[in-house]
Amino acid sequence: MKVITAHLLAVLGGNTCPSAEDLKDILGSVGAEADDDRIELLLVEVKGKDITELIASEGKMLASMPSGGGVTVAVAAPGAGAVAPTVVEPKKEETRA
Repeated sequence: MKVITAHLLAVLGGNTCPSAEDLKDILGSVGAEADDDRIELLLVEVKGKDITELIASEGKMLASMPSGGGVTVAVAAPGAGAVAPTVVEPKKEETRA
């Protein structure tokens, strides 16, 4: 997920076709290690595709993938206007006495 996030940050920053080095720089700026194989796989998969169309078509699949966190944050796609991020709290399980 961190490689996908780095790619999305690059695109949101105006780089419509980020390179492996761009993604490594973004990940390195926050102290995250870059896995070359995952970066190359992602770049091959998204090459020549519009990121907003990918988000729209794959969003349901990505939303169902576990990401290791307990909170989901939804962010607007580029060009969608100024929208505040929405935080969705996980449901708490009811306990019976």
